[in-house]
Amino acid sequence: MILVTGGTGLVGSHLLFNLASNNDAVRAIYRRAHKLESVKKVFSYYTDNAEELYNKIEWVEANINDIPALEIAFKDVTYVYHCAAFISFEPNRYKELRNVNIKGTANIVNLCISNSVKKLCYVSSIAAIGHESNSSTLITETTEWNPEHDNSVYAITKYGAEMEVWRGTQEGIDAVIVNPGIILGPGFWNGGGSGSLFKQIYKGLNYYPKGSSAYVDVWDVVSIMTQLMTSHLKNERYIVISENASFKSFQDKVARNLEVKTATKEASPLLLGVAWRLDWTHHKLFGKRRKLSKQMAKSISEDTLYDNAKVKLALQFKFRPIDESISKVSHYYKRDIRS
Repeated sequence: MILVTGGTGLVGSHLLFNLASNNDAVRAIYRRAHKLESVKKVFSYYTDNAEELYNKIEWVEANINDIPALEIAFKDVTYVYHCAAFISFEPNRYKELRNVNIKGTANIVNLCISNSVKKLCYVSSIAAIGHESNSSTLITETTEWNPEHDNSVYAITKYGAEMEVWRGTQEGIDAVIVNPGIILGPGFWNGGGSGSLFKQIYKGLNYYPKGSSAYVDVWDVVSIMTQLMTSHLKNERYIVISENASFKSFQDKVARNLEVKTATKEASPLLLGVAWRLDWTHHKLFGKRRKLSKQMAKSISEDTLYDNAKVKLALQFKFRPIDESISKVSHYYKRDIRS
C-alpha cells in the first residue's frame, strides 16, 4: 500500500493520477472534504474516466498532526510520499509553518519508523537549498545552508523538515528528498503556487522583478519521485528543475500564451523596499495579510541559478522545456475561466 500526504495539492493530485493510472494500491490523506473536488478536476484534465480513477483511491481524513488518525492511515503502508506542506512567506505565520512543515514531517517520519515503511519520498523545495554569494555560481545539492542568511520563514521550515527526514534515515528509514523549483501545473489558480501567477498575469501586471528563479513541470516532478522510489537510490536529495529563467522572461511567455499584455516596468530593489515596508505597515495598523515580505522582495530581485545535473545523471532524465509547460498550463487556465 502506498500512502500520499497532501493528496489534494498540485503535486499530490498529479501523483495520485499517476499511481491510480498504474493500478497501484493507494491511500491518500485529506483535511477538508471540499478539497477533494480539486483532485477530480485535475484528473478530468487528463482522462474521461476521472471518477473511475478517483474511486480507486482510499481516502482517509486526517491532518499530519493528528496522530490517532495518522496511525489508521499508516496501516499496511509500505511506501510513503510526503507532499503535504504549508506554503506561506508571511513572517507572522511562522508558528503555523513550523507546526505543519517541521512538526508534521516529524510525525510522518516517526510513523514510517514505527511501521517499518520501506521508503519515504519527501517533497521539499529549492528554498531549502543554500545560497551562493556569486550569482553566476550554480547552486547544487551540496551548497551549504547558512542559518545566518536572511532566509524566509518558509525556507527555514522546509529546511527544518528536511532535518527530520535525515533523522529518519539515521533511525533506519530509506528516504529520498526532491527539491523542486517553481512547479508549473494546472488546476490550482488560487493560493501561493504557480497557478496564482498565471491568474495574476492574466488579470494584468504592470511590474516585473529583475531577478530569476528555476521552474519545472509538475509531471517531471511526479516522474522523478516515482522513479526514485522504485530505484535503488536512497538517502539523497535531488534538485528538480528544468530551467533557470528570469521573472521577466517567465511573465512574458505566460502573457503571450494567455494573450494578454505583459508587464513593462521593472520593479527595482528600491521600489520593492518601499513596497514591503508599506505592506508591513498595513499589516501592523490594519491587520492586513502580508503580501510582500522583506525576504521575498530581496529574493525576487536576485539572480539564482540551480544545477539539475545530479538527478539527470542518476535517472538519465530529460526535462520538459518550460515553454511547453507554460503553453499547457495556459491552455487549461483559459479553458477553466471560460467554462
